[in-house]
Amino acid sequence: MLKKLLITSLLISSAAFSSFSLAADNSLLNVSYDVTREFYKDFNAAFIKYWKDKTGASITINQSHGGSSKQARSVNDGLEADIVTMNQSPDIDILYTRGKLIPKDWQKRLPYASSPTSSTTVFLVRKGNPKQIKDWDDLVKPGISVVIPNPKTSGNGKYSYLAAWGYVIKKGGDEAKAKEFVNKLFKNVPVLDTGGRGATTTFAQRDIGDVLLTFENEVNLIKKDSTQQFDVVYPSVSILAENPIAIVDKYVDKHKTRALAQAYAEFHFSEVGQEIAAQHDLRPRLASVAEKYSARFKPISLFTVDEVFGSWEKAQKVHFADGGNFDQIYNK
Repeated sequence: MLKKLLITSLLISSAAFSSFSLAADNSLLNVSYDVTREFYKDFNAAFIKYWKDKTGASITINQSHGGSSKQARSVNDGLEADIVTMNQSPDIDILYTRGKLIPKDWQKRLPYASSPTSSTTVFLVRKGNPKQIKDWDDLVKPGISVVIPNPKTSGNGKYSYLAAWGYVIKKGGDEAKAKEFVNKLFKNVPVLDTGGRGATTTFAQRDIGDVLLTFENEVNLIKKDSTQQFDVVYPSVSILAENPIAIVDKYVDKHKTRALAQAYAEFHFSEVGQEIAAQHDLRPRLASVAEKYSARFKPISLFTVDEVFGSWEKAQKVHFADGGNFDQIYNK
């Protein structure tokens, strides 16, 4: 079913396989964000087969899912992840800054700054778009109910917040106008779930809200799996959401799973891994796979966090740290 494995962005070295010994654990724990459950069901099955064919060893991949920022804190607090797969780099950075679980330059260890896929924030509306929601300005109108996960605990929520702020800046507005706009937006948010999957449940199952802000890959999954009918709205501009991964050095060394974890991380960049990502509506990095699935991913004007906010570090400090802009907006 899957195409023959072709590693195009890097080669998994034979030395990595030879270092895998009987003394090593035969399982990995991948601590991931909320909306990757279905992707990793297929990805893990493909990697398990790949590893079995390559080494003869049978392995188990365990998963943990939740709000990205909440998951990162759990690893810092002692959840022994071999791999972390998040939707924003700050949730991996803190594994260095707070726990020294990984090196500071973790992004240099894999291609594309260790981000094998990307996504973006789009709108999911009810069938026929009864409130005629077409762009960001429509979300701040009176009477519009918007579902967004909590930016303090969810990478999904952070991207939604930053996308709205960046929309104003890209239109020529200043920081004061952007803050005013985001303030109006969150006045229309009836509930803050801790993660993207909780927000999806609120919108799709509890029937709360006129529009859900979430990742492109999540809205397509909702449309496939829900008995209700929904439409996807692409705003005029949105944010590039990169999905980084990292090996957690402290725990792979403790578990003796470094070779297995390295191969698992690298498999994300293989043609097979990229194919699976594209099939789950995650935007792939490999040009060959991106071209093959180009019709699946609508062109949209995207800006990066660095472009509008300077860096993730600055965005985190200004907007999401205790007492930052989000607290000022939401508490008010």
